[in-house]
Amino acid sequence: PLPSTFDCLFCNHEGSVIVKLDKKAGVGALSCKVCSQHFQCAINYLSAAVDVYADWVDACDAVAKGDGEEIDDDGRAQARVPVAGGGGRQRGRARGEEEEDDDDIIDDADADEEDGDGMGGYGGEGVVADDEY
Repeated sequence: PLPSTFDCLFCNHEGSVIVKLDKKAGVGALSCKVCSQHFQCAINYLSAAVDVYADWVDACDAVAKGDGEEIDDDGRAQARVPVAGGGGRQRGRARGEEEEDDDDIIDDADADEEDGDGMGGYGGEGVVADDEY
């Protein structure tokens, strides 16, 4: 069986961290009985206590490296929410800089150049442009 109590990363007491899983709410929480350190993260139906502890270790490492979560006025770390469809920041772009997505824009000027008739729409032999009746 997987462990359910762990060593605290802050006070180093053995077995002082207890993990509680609320699978209906999708929240895993851990707290240290000695130093009252606490942490919460999102879980799913497959998550175990060791997963919450591993997320805590990863979050502590990220904060120690300086690229972690921002701290709010209460001294608690603000939760980071993953963005749908994204794997984080794109390389080569600065924070806050957005990339324009022109893939879904139809530009009729491009179609006019390709047709060669300058009328737009469908062209070719036997096909009458929309403007000609």
